Amino acid sequence: MTATELENTAPQNTPLFQVSAETRIAVSPDDVYATVSDLPRSGEWSVECTGGQWISGTPATVGAVFRGENHRPEDVVAWAPVVRGEWSTESEIVEAEPGRVIRWAIRDRAGQRQESVWSFELRAAGDGGCVLVHRFWMGRPTEGIRGITADMDPAQRQTFFRDWTAKLTADLTATVQRIKQVIEKN
Repeated sequence: MTATELENTAPQNTPLFQVSAETRIAVSPDDVYATVSDLPRSGEWSVECTGGQWISGTPATVGAVFRGENHRPEDVVAWAPVVRGEWSTESEIVEAEPGRVIRWAIRDRAGQRQESVWSFELRAAGDGGCVLVHRFWMGRPTEGIRGITADMDPAQRQTFFRDWTAKLTADLTATVQRIKQVIEKN
């Protein structure tokens, strides 16, 4: 299935995915940014990313590349043909403004950025704390989504997008709550 064919059978509203979760943290935006921009620490709070390492560039700056190590259990959207167990991804930092935002795009196997973008965004709250927003956005289908949905009929694709959106929303919500616990406990 081509990307165009998939886009024609994907949910009618683009982007394919656009989810977010937020929480209030009783720490300054600069301090929260220092934690969440340290992507190798992701294993402390992420549902799937177990950690990783910077493989090129200056860590947490635009153009830097991070290789994330991931794990997904068998029961996550169990009916869908998604990656299970261990796998890695490479991400490129596309925006980095300390105290405000860090955003990264997942790369394809050829090392090209895809329209699969994750971010942590921060805004000050009145009493010295901040609001942390974790976002995921996918515009055009990635090579992974094309592979997952290649053999699905339109109804199955619609169900997949619905189920995967619910999974992503739950993951982002759990992630911001875990970050809050890690940061506020220190």
